Parts: sequence; structure tokens; C-alpha cells
Amino acid sequence: MWVIICVILGLIVLSATFSGSETALTAASRARMHSLENGGDPRAGIVSRLIERRDRLIGALLIGNNLVNILASALATSMFLELFGDQGVVWATLSMTVLLVVFAEVLPKSWAISSPDTFSLAVSRGMSVYVAVLGPISSLVNGFVRQVLRLFGIKLGEGQSMLTAHEELRGTMEVLHREGAFVKADRDRLGGLLDLAELEVSDVMVHRTSMQTLNADDPPEDAVRQILHAPYTRMPIWEGTTDNIVGVVHAKDLLRALHDVNNDPSRIDIRAIAAPAWFVPDTTTLQDQLNAFLRRKSHFAMVVDEYGELEGLITLEDIIEEIVGEIADEHDIEMKGLAIEADGSVVVDGSVPIRDLNRALDWNLPDDWATTVAGLVIHETQSIPDERQAFTFHGKRFVVLRREKNRIVSLRIRPVLTAGEELPQ
Repeated sequence: MWVIICVILGLIVLSATFSGSETALTAASRARMHSLENGGDPRAGIVSRLIERRDRLIGALLIGNNLVNILASALATSMFLELFGDQGVVWATLSMTVLLVVFAEVLPKSWAISSPDTFSLAVSRGMSVYVAVLGPISSLVNGFVRQVLRLFGIKLGEGQSMLTAHEELRGTMEVLHREGAFVKADRDRLGGLLDLAELEVSDVMVHRTSMQTLNADDPPEDAVRQILHAPYTRMPIWEGTTDNIVGVVHAKDLLRALHDVNNDPSRIDIRAIAAPAWFVPDTTTLQDQLNAFLRRKSHFAMVVDEYGELEGLITLEDIIEEIVGEIADEHDIEMKGLAIEADGSVVVDGSVPIRDLNRALDWNLPDDWATTVAGLVIHETQSIPDERQAFTFHGKRFVVLRREKNRIVSLRIRPVLTAGEELPQ
């Protein structure tokens, strides 16, 4: 009998090892393991290889855990039947439930989750040998499970991860922000960096209606005056129509040209000093456009749609601002597109980008279907609202303050407190 008790206790310890290893290895930090491996710890390399195929690892651990649990329960039932007869089944069930739940599940998993990296390193060698032995059986079980799931229309790819690397990073940032380890500005910057692959040029470009351009047929004196008075380093020039961009003038090139003609603006040929315009599609991702800017050593590009029609312009600064937030210098004109009122409401220009509003106020308005606040209201209402019309969606109350022709110029936005309670107007 004492031999059976010792065997049962040994099986419970083995079960605890499997349970703790499962929790620790699935929670282990891959970045931490990579760092330790580069530092010369061979156990970290073993852990990294184990968690590369988590489905195989978890399958092997579950097989071993269930085998030892069933064997321990069977031995306990046999021993209690000899001691108490038919009532031994009840006593075996109660005792093994308590022992397995407390000592083989809760205790080792609590220990493992409190320090998953340390626990993983401690069991790495033993688990590596174990998984190598039971790996083929685990692979067969996983293959069978995939086929069963396929019958129900659920398809799992080999090594498929529930989260992409970007999603894991976003989740980590949100957790750290809630815990106070990340300030909002740092979270926004890293989030903006991850967004570059998902955003398109059309999401951040300066629309053609907001562009400051120069007529190539203007007198040279007027052209020079406009360029020198503009807050921008580069200005597109057009000929015939504003959509016909024929070049881009750089203020530094203009200053050189003025120096060459003894500062006589009438002798300046704007077309001669203009550089060729670079046109990019509006569907280009910001990540690709950033790489293109770096390759060409250029900071400025014109944006066109699929028909070749001018949509707007984009600069390197526009992309960088998606990462670090608004960048202002001594020549920038401060845009008064957002004002917070005393009653807690927010007055915004219709042209304010939704992403900028979300970043400034820590809101979560969707920007999948529209780029600007006015575009969001038009999309949600499926109309061009009149002044003083009000709408409630996405947890906010939108009131149209001013409209010019078919353009929403200004809105007031306030959060809705509850389903039936709002802030006073």
C-alpha cells in the first residue's frame, strides 16, 4: 500500500510539472529568451525552439498530464476499494480531486505564471527530451484535431498564431499603459509606427483644396513674393489649371536664383528653377512611401488617384507626424481646428483628421470609412446634414455648427454619458 501511495504522490508531482511547464512555456517572453540566448544561456535557446511550435508542445504536455492524472486516479480508486469497499470510489474521487486541483493544477500554475521565464529555463532540458519523445504522437493528435475541425468549417494553418506580431505589440503597449509603465505619448508613438503598414497615403495627405500652389504664369515678382511669404519650403506650381502640376519650387533654389540675378525678382524664371514633380498613387501604404522617400532622398510628392487625377500632396513630415505627433516650427501656422469648451464639449473643424482627434483626446472614433470628422458624419448619416442638426453614434453627440455649400465646416462633439443622459448643450 505504501508503494502505491508513493507512486500516486510521484504521479501528482509529475502532473504538477506538466501543468506548470505548460503555463510557463506559453507565457514565456520570446524577446527575453532571445536576449538570454545571445548572452550565452543555452537553456534560453531550448525554450525558444520549444515555443516555436506551441501546438506540438502543448499537445505533448496535455497527453502526459492526462496520462499521469488518469493513472493516479486509477491507482487511488483501487487502493480505496480495498480499504472501504464500494464506498472507496467516493473517497477516491474526493481525495484525488482535491489533490489534483490544488497540488497539480492551481499551485504549479500560480508559481509558473508568477515567474514564467525562470520556470521555463528550469524545465527546458527535461521538456525538450520529453517533447522529442512524444512529439510524433502529439503531431498525430493535432492532425486528427485539424481534420475534425475542418468538418465544421474551421481551418487552422500549420503553426498558425492567434495574434500577429503587431497585435501582440499593441496588446503589450495597452497593458503597460494601463499599468502606468507607459505614458500616453509613448503608446501613441509606438502605435503610430505600427500603423504605417495599415495606413495609405490618402489617409494623411494634404487635400488639394488645402494645398498652397503657385501659378506658373504669374509675374515673377508675384511668384517670388508668394514663395517667400509662404510657411512652406516647397510649393507646387501649376499651368493652365490647378490640377496640372508642372513642377515643385524649393525656397532654397529660389534664393540661389535671386542671388545669381542680384536680387532682381523680375529676372527670375520660375519654370527653370522648379524641380520635376513626383507623383505617387493614393493607395500606397505609408510604410512603402516612407521607404520611397528615403530611397529617393526626397521629402515631397504629389498624390494622384487611379485615374491620374490630382488628389493632394504628401511630405516626409506628414508621415513622421503619424509616429511622433504634430511637429511645429517657427514658420508653421498654428491650426485652430480643435477647441475644448467649458462644458466639456469639443468644437472641431470638419477637416480635422479622425486620427488626430483620437490621439489628442484619447477617443476611439473609427477611421475605416472616412479620414476627417466631417467625412465620418456624412458616412454615418448617409447625407450632408444641415446646420444645427444633431446625431448620436459611437458614444458621441455630433452637432453641425456651420456648413458652406456641401462642406461641413464646423461641428460640436460631446461624449454621451449614458443611453438616456447627455451633457447639457
